[in-house]
Amino acid sequence: MQILIQSKKENLDNHIKKIEENSNKKENKYLKEISESYIDYIKNLNKSKKSSSKEYYLIISNEKSEDKNNLNSKEMIKTDLKEKYFKIKENLARCGNLTIEINEKEDIVKIYNTFLNTRKNNNKE
Repeated sequence: MQILIQSKKENLDNHIKKIEENSNKKENKYLKEISESYIDYIKNLNKSKKSSSKEYYLIISNEKSEDKNNLNSKEMIKTDLKEKYFKIKENLARCGNLTIEINEKEDIVKIYNTFLNTRKNNNKE
């Protein structure tokens, strides 16, 4: 199994705008000060590039090197991978994690490309 982690910088401008709108509606001076302090904190996070989200991808593989052209062998590999997938998914759900299965080759290629391009760009800096 491989774990692929992808970090993405988050734009917090909309979040800041909502807090500012709510802050302007408040009449309590203390709540306005707290809101303004929180807005400053978020702006500093945004400036220092520390606001990011992470996505985790688990890549499950099968190491059986039997005759892969054999129909029975292919079915055994599919069954084995499905069992691994459901066990991992169940354990992640127990921890409160949301899991999404990605089956489309096109989506998988996009994920790999964004990961590889991010790594390539980070190495240039």
